[in-house]
Amino acid sequence: MLWLKALIHSLAALPLVNLYYQAYRDALGADPVEAVIHFTGMGALNLLMLSLLIRPLAKQSKMHFLLQCRRMIGLYAFAYGLCHVANFLLFEVQLNMPLFLQEIVKRPYITVGMTAFVLLSALAVTSVNWLRRKMGTHWQRLHNFSYLIALLVVVHFYWSVKSGITEPLLYLFVYVLLMLFRAQKLRRWRHRPLGGDD
Repeated sequence: MLWLKALIHSLAALPLVNLYYQAYRDALGADPVEAVIHFTGMGALNLLMLSLLIRPLAKQSKMHFLLQCRRMIGLYAFAYGLCHVANFLLFEVQLNMPLFLQEIVKRPYITVGMTAFVLLSALAVTSVNWLRRKMGTHWQRLHNFSYLIALLVVVHFYWSVKSGITEPLLYLFVYVLLMLFRAQKLRRWRHRPLGGDD
């Protein structure tokens, strides 16, 4: 499905390119750093939610070819997450690593966000085909952490907002709904929490 992959590349990559182009043109308003950090963070969250939607959507619609797009969407979620963290490191703390580490420890919402990013990085690194084959069943167990990552990012968003919790609660509702589609699988994890397949 080359047309679908091309569409995903366009919808995921072009907004990111345009964001930095607008930042270069100084067209992001009074606080461009905040605008870039917010946009990349929301992009990562939306793509994570979309990656979790793929399987139930493919199952309900019988469009199983959609499953071929999950890895691409997950990698774009990582790309947005990487930009989110890099922007914070470059512009908020200006590459001051002691301050960066202090912020991670001191601020719970950053602690949660960095935990999600570290786990997401592990998923991105192991998405290479030869690593997937080498890891065998352990690969799927690792990639089931995508459920936890999405929840951590929702919590990170909830704790980071300064006013108004309607939008974070909406994302939490969507997350719970996506997990309900996996209720049977999650019940099987009572004795084997990282087992099974997606």
